[in-house]
Amino acid sequence: MTDRNAGLDPESDFVEIYRNLGTYDFPWDLNQSLSFALFRTYAVPSIGRLLDATGEFARATQKRYDDTSLLLEVPLLDGFDSPRGRAAIRRINQMHRMYDISNDDMRYVLSTFVVVPARWVHAFGWRPLTPDELLASVRYYQALGRRMGVTGIPETYAGFAALMDDYERAHFAYDPASARVADQTLALLVSFYPRFLAPLIEVFSRSLMDPPLLRAFGFRDPGRAARRLSAGALRLRARAVAVLPKRRTPLHVSDLPRIRSYPNGFEIERMGTFAPGCPVPHGVSHDAASVD
Repeated sequence: MTDRNAGLDPESDFVEIYRNLGTYDFPWDLNQSLSFALFRTYAVPSIGRLLDATGEFARATQKRYDDTSLLLEVPLLDGFDSPRGRAAIRRINQMHRMYDISNDDMRYVLSTFVVVPARWVHAFGWRPLTPDELLASVRYYQALGRRMGVTGIPETYAGFAALMDDYERAHFAYDPASARVADQTLALLVSFYPRFLAPLIEVFSRSLMDPPLLRAFGFRDPGRAARRLSAGALRLRARAVAVLPKRRTPLHVSDLPRIRSYPNGFEIERMGTFAPGCPVPHGVSHDAASVD
């Protein structure tokens, strides 16, 4: 375990451990991998169609990205039971209640938050996660899921991994609505870099997607050479980061230049989407819990 997390108990200190991972040890890796985790969920047609039907990705892709990133970061930084942490989860639950979302889909999305970052760090991180850090990430998202009213949450990392892999095998499929959401999101991710790099970043992004994900979005396979070069670049970055001095100040998502919607700060209660005006059926099939 790193010095910062040494002596911390993943059963009771999981928020602090995961906060250290996300703001000191792996801020770039976790930000990238969580973006890809959400991206994967669009390949499930019931999720992709809903996101497309809201119109938010066509109308305000940047704001949708920013709201998701910031609302998820608040409880990480302040704690689940802090006033701001409770307000952020309340806002997330209020948005989810506007739509018919199955518990199965909610649980699948939660599994991607656990599994995709762990696999990313294993493949491209400057050091591996320790067993305690992996357990802390499991406990962190179990706590988040419970506060979002998700039921049947796996007890272990292996359980989360099996859930995610099985759900994707059963549900990944091409759908025009999902493909539109993927196109809009990929265009946003590419926009975070200088324009002359756009073609390279687009190929690089597709190189990190597995064949089932590419097929679900109708994306062209980038080819073996592009995959090897992209993975090699990430591993080279990891070697460079490993020899750099340890980060002394935390890096927050809200500090990143790709967060553009709130240059003067944000109010949690005003973020996200609000009813009325929702163009899709309403419902509370996932029984999201209140955190008032």
